[in-house]
Amino acid sequence: MVYALLHPFTQFSWLKWSIHPSTVVGLAVLAAIYLIRSRQAGPDDRLSGMRKLSFFAALFVIFASLNGPIHDLSDNYLFSGHMVQHLLLTMLMPPLLIVGVPGWMLRPLLRNRAVSAVARRVTRPISCFMIFNVVIAAWHIPALYNAAMENHDIHIVEHLMFMSAAVLMWWPLISQLPELPRLSYPGQMLYCFLMSIPMSVIAVYITMADSVLYPFYSSAPRIMKLSPMEDQLLGGLIMWIPGGLLFMVIMSVVFFKWSTRGEDDAAAAQVDWKPRTA
Repeated sequence: MVYALLHPFTQFSWLKWSIHPSTVVGLAVLAAIYLIRSRQAGPDDRLSGMRKLSFFAALFVIFASLNGPIHDLSDNYLFSGHMVQHLLLTMLMPPLLIVGVPGWMLRPLLRNRAVSAVARRVTRPISCFMIFNVVIAAWHIPALYNAAMENHDIHIVEHLMFMSAAVLMWWPLISQLPELPRLSYPGQMLYCFLMSIPMSVIAVYITMADSVLYPFYSSAPRIMKLSPMEDQLLGGLIMWIPGGLLFMVIMSVVFFKWSTRGEDDAAAAQVDWKPRTA
């Protein structure tokens, strides 16, 4: 009975697409708001095709991660599949979303003093660092992780927290809003180096564990010939290697841009930004 309740899908297929209405509705609302705001753009604020592509690519990543075979694999079969899903939601979706939304779309929100104060506080690099890593670490504690796997509502909260924290994590690197500026090139490199450490610690903890940390997957149907321990090992490595390599790649790109261009003109322009006057 427990098995039937926790694992309703007994046959996995890459061609099967299970659709969850809540994600479709949420993404449709975001798309509608974006399109409505884009029509309100002034002469100097027209959205480029690349921005639109980036925004809708972010929505597609969310849709593909939380529906279809990736969702089914992660929620019913493999811990390693769940780690792939989390990487998509935290490492791929946020930069696409941030780049896709120009600063002028968000600026009206800052007119509210309370919102502005909170935004300035949570987008500070140290806040972004702490929030993201605390959220990631907390949800990988076996008790919380297993609770999320057994209760769909808790699982939704987990994913919302992951995505929100990940947007904050990326903010100091690619902010599009001058009032909440990104870091300079040297600051970005240090930030990326420090960011790679906590995720590596969590991944090592999972990879080196000598027992199954997340028993939900122990009773799951075995696919791809992976035992629960092999699945857990693979999941830890997926979190450890691609996640760590991404920050190393970003550091390399930032260093190259810094060495060839000198000052980070974009970051400097954000710091020195002044609102336009009518």
